[in-house]
Amino acid sequence: MELRGVTKEYPGGVQALAGIDLGIERGELLAIVGPSGSGKSTLLHIVGTLDRPTSGAVHLAGHDVASLGDRRLSALRAQHIGFVFQAFHLAPGATARDNVADGLLYTGRPRSVRRRMAAEALERVGLADRMDHRPHQLSGGQKQRVAIARAVVGAPDLLLADEPTGALDTASGEAVMRLLHDLNADGATIAVITHDTEIADSLPRQVRIRDGRVVADTVRTADAKAGVSAC
Repeated sequence: MELRGVTKEYPGGVQALAGIDLGIERGELLAIVGPSGSGKSTLLHIVGTLDRPTSGAVHLAGHDVASLGDRRLSALRAQHIGFVFQAFHLAPGATARDNVADGLLYTGRPRSVRRRMAAEALERVGLADRMDHRPHQLSGGQKQRVAIARAVVGAPDLLLADEPTGALDTASGEAVMRLLHDLNADGATIAVITHDTEIADSLPRQVRIRDGRVVADTVRTADAKAGVSAC
């Protein structure tokens, strides 16, 4: 994913993004961090191709997003990007397995294959014993694990996690962050969008957003002590 000179303006002259340059390389684990109103949610929508910029270039997996129609862009998004949201967005009447399998609805795979892949994804996030549970039978941390399984079941190139611990208690939030680290160690590329500086400090790369601009982009060196980073 690469953004060059990206701006986003809304009616009334409101400028949410003001010239963003950002690249995300395969295998990275990074935080996009900023306070409320900084533009990070707008940036999430642009990176996730859920919205188009007012100006600037967005490239996903070698494709120029501006050159794609809505249908082609939707297909590209489904193939390359997985989303995890704070509110889980699970279907209340469906089991964990079926919630995850629904993430593959538009792939053309038979239902039996989707359910098998869903079971494998749930095993990967530590919920092999909760496959037939419905959301009301799961804790907050378990619901977020189901949401993560749904996001990764199709092996997307990029996982976008929007405040993934925001609705969780401390212990559950720490468990979810450990899971994201584990998924990254297995090869997943993950961007965590957050206002939580502790979460941002725990990740190898931090991209700080303020007033619609990138004000810092730091990478922790391999031998850095805790709290020390290098540009």
